[in-house]
Amino acid sequence: MGRWRIPPPLALILVYAGLILAGTLLLVLPISVSAPISLSDAAFTATSAVTVTGLGVVDTGAGFTLFGQAVILVLVQLGGLGIMTFAILILSMLGLPIGIAHRRFLREDLNQTSVYGLLDMVRAILRFVIICELVGALLLGIVFIPEFGVPRGLWMSIFHAVSAFNNAGFALFPDSLSTWVGNPVVNLVVPALFIIGGIGATVIIDLQRTRRWRQFALHTKLMLAGTAVLLVIPTLTFAAMEWRNPATLGALESPATRLLASWFQAATMRTAGFNTIDIGGMTNGTTFMSMVLMVVGAGSTSTGGGIKVTTFIVLLLSTKAFFQRRTSVDIFGRSLGPAEILKVLALSIVSVLTLFTALFLLLLFHEGEFLDVMFETASAFGTVGVSRGITGDLDTAGRAIIMFVMFVGRVGPLSLGFLLAMGPKRRIAYPAGTVYLG
Repeated sequence: MGRWRIPPPLALILVYAGLILAGTLLLVLPISVSAPISLSDAAFTATSAVTVTGLGVVDTGAGFTLFGQAVILVLVQLGGLGIMTFAILILSMLGLPIGIAHRRFLREDLNQTSVYGLLDMVRAILRFVIICELVGALLLGIVFIPEFGVPRGLWMSIFHAVSAFNNAGFALFPDSLSTWVGNPVVNLVVPALFIIGGIGATVIIDLQRTRRWRQFALHTKLMLAGTAVLLVIPTLTFAAMEWRNPATLGALESPATRLLASWFQAATMRTAGFNTIDIGGMTNGTTFMSMVLMVVGAGSTSTGGGIKVTTFIVLLLSTKAFFQRRTSVDIFGRSLGPAEILKVLALSIVSVLTLFTALFLLLLFHEGEFLDVMFETASAFGTVGVSRGITGDLDTAGRAIIMFVMFVGRVGPLSLGFLLAMGPKRRIAYPAGTVYLG
């Protein structure tokens, strides 16, 4: 009999579940909280931190002590970059052998197709992360240290830099970053951190290796082009739809501040979770656009969620290719075959089923505005973390549903799909049939 092995998708799920459990037990301790919280509150917060979502039922700044905030920050860092990444790095630093099984788990965590070169990739990722978070903290210190003093201001700078780079959306203020809606440092540094974190490790490493567009990998080109489009168009659209809304941009006097707020909200909606205006005050059209951005999400191998930018692009190109009677997708001088197209379709279907099922169940257990519940569901799936104010009103069943959706959004719908579809290989094939579609 062969040795029992845990499939990589199941190992990934168990690792993240174990981290959530550990975080829950730490956050419920008296040393972690300013006042006692329930196990449900601790579990929800830990899940939100590990899945780098940012939805909260307890005020992070007021409800948790410095120790509790530090626990949340560690959970965010481990969950954002992948706990397997840190585990492999520690083994490497201790000089312990890293077997093929560990490399397979790491490959699953980083969403790679090969086990080769993963250790070099991990080291490059961590160096880049440390540099970005340190620079971000120093720049945010320009704002926070003069206002809150050195010790507290420095901690706030570090906390928000780590939270931003990991696209977590946890803030130490009850209104997120709304106090600094017109501050250029906050409105440039924080989005820069979560955009870089959301591009993905693969793209960052490719950018470090070469500086020429023609030499970039196809994935890098798709991510850079897609990210640019998903930043520019939503920014302009947000400004156009909210410019005179007294509940959002209309309350801001300066046109420059309104543009900064439009830029911040358009960028944060894809995965970051911070906000500088009242999300509940947005118009229905802007809210719907925000939900679309949440579902699209960030980049593969990034700290963000959603179906991913490249998946969305390939889905659109696949649709175009079908109507042009082509069996492959051609983009930037490269071709994507049926295997990639089927993977995109599978990911999209699993994501849609997850969203629809969760939305239906939430509507059964939570009596609220349909748009608010739908927004909450999309925010959880995209691991975004912005809310229209219903998170604290969820009952136990509602919290469990949102926690499950956050978890699926972080480990990836495909990991769940592969786990459910595991079984013996088929040994028979059936004759081709015909089904009339459309």
